[in-house]
Amino acid sequence: MPMGRAAPCLRPPAVSCAEDSAAAAVEEPLPFRYNCAMFSDTPFHLKHLRDRGVDVGPELAALAERDTFFALDIGTESNDMNPRSDAARTAIESIQDPQTKTKIEAMLHFSLGIWPGKEAILRRAEAVAELRANLDAARRDPFLAPRIAAIGECGLDHHWNPAGVDKRSQDDFDARVFAGEAELFEALLSLGLDTDLPVIVHSREAFDGTMSCMAHSGVTRGVMHCFSYGIPEARAVLNQGWYISFSGSITYARKSALEESRELLRFVPRDRLLIETDAPYLAPGPHRGKTNTPVWVEEVYRCAAERLDMRAEDLSRLVDGNIRALFRL
Repeated sequence: MPMGRAAPCLRPPAVSCAEDSAAAAVEEPLPFRYNCAMFSDTPFHLKHLRDRGVDVGPELAALAERDTFFALDIGTESNDMNPRSDAARTAIESIQDPQTKTKIEAMLHFSLGIWPGKEAILRRAEAVAELRANLDAARRDPFLAPRIAAIGECGLDHHWNPAGVDKRSQDDFDARVFAGEAELFEALLSLGLDTDLPVIVHSREAFDGTMSCMAHSGVTRGVMHCFSYGIPEARAVLNQGWYISFSGSITYARKSALEESRELLRFVPRDRLLIETDAPYLAPGPHRGKTNTPVWVEEVYRCAAERLDMRAEDLSRLVDGNIRALFRL
């Protein structure tokens, strides 16, 4: 190869991302190797992975092996920064190869947030104070300080599923709890403004309330992650100056919904688009029902790229540019 020219990214053959395609029969991704930075994940839950029995060291090493640019571990509780940091440090210490360790340390970032569970809502003043204290401590920690990238996740969730993982029941949400949920969300939006950090928003079946809080806060730098709405809602988010992130849920669309999914992806400007796993949740189609991992973010990229009529590697580079802009890296 002539000197001065970058080697092209190696990539596997394109695979359809429709859940009911032949690809859905594939249980594990093939072990392709790459010679350029590939497939950032914004975000995943490192401690939740470990709590489910996943050895996160090899997961991070696999990302490092393909020179992943950015890997974001997202916060959900006011006091979870220390255990998440411990999980990350333990994983890094388990890696034997010094170059791999260096790559993990370069790509790994953290956010601090509070998921809107009922307990957190009811003790919201205490929880936000605790989160602020943990953020201040993280900014004094040599390992964490350069890696704090955002506030979140935070937001509103009105998806009622008492039998689900979060055991969320409408019976627990009276007028007082609904109001407290919005107050908690707005407090974290304010924290984003105070710290000049972007905010990662969780919104599920609560779009109008979410947008009302966002507009009231004046925050214009952030991302609505695991986006689960349509084009009218995407337009409103984009008009606020925010980014939109898609997860493995886009791989669930069957043939009857593929055009709607394609139109939504194409509606989002390419300079406002992010991709994520939200692992251990929302495993992409071929692995649906399993514990998701950050390594499978590649399959989300390939699905999105197919619907955007572009190469997954080109989408990866585009998303990395968006990450640099949003998180000011």
